Amino acid sequence: MINPSLPEPELLKNLLQPLLEDFQYWFGRSRLFLETEKISFLSSEQQFQLLERVKQAQQEVSTAKMLFQATENQVGVDMATLMPWHQLVTECWQVAMRFRSEKSDQQESSI
Repeated sequence: MINPSLPEPELLKNLLQPLLEDFQYWFGRSRLFLETEKISFLSSEQQFQLLERVKQAQQEVSTAKMLFQATENQVGVDMATLMPWHQLVTECWQVAMRFRSEKSDQQESSI
C-alpha cells in the first residue's frame, strides 16, 4: 500500500525532475569553466579540488535521476543530499562571478 504521507509521483515528477535537470545543467557549466579557465585567485590545488567536487556531484545527480526514473517517480531525494549540491552550485556561482569581475576590472585598467 502507498504511504499517504509521501508525495504523489506526479508531484515528485513536477518538482524533482526539473530540480535534478537544473543541477545537471549548473554542474556541467561549472565543470567546463573549471576545466578551461585558469582562476587566478584559486591555487591549482583549490581549483582541482573544486572540480573534483563538481564531478562527484554530477555523478550523484545522475544516479539520483536514474533511480527516480527507474522507480517511475516513486522516490525522492533527501534534503540532506540536496543541500550540499545547492551549496556547491552557489560556491561555483561565486567563483564565476568573481572571475568575471576581476577579468572585467583587468580589461578596464588596460584601456
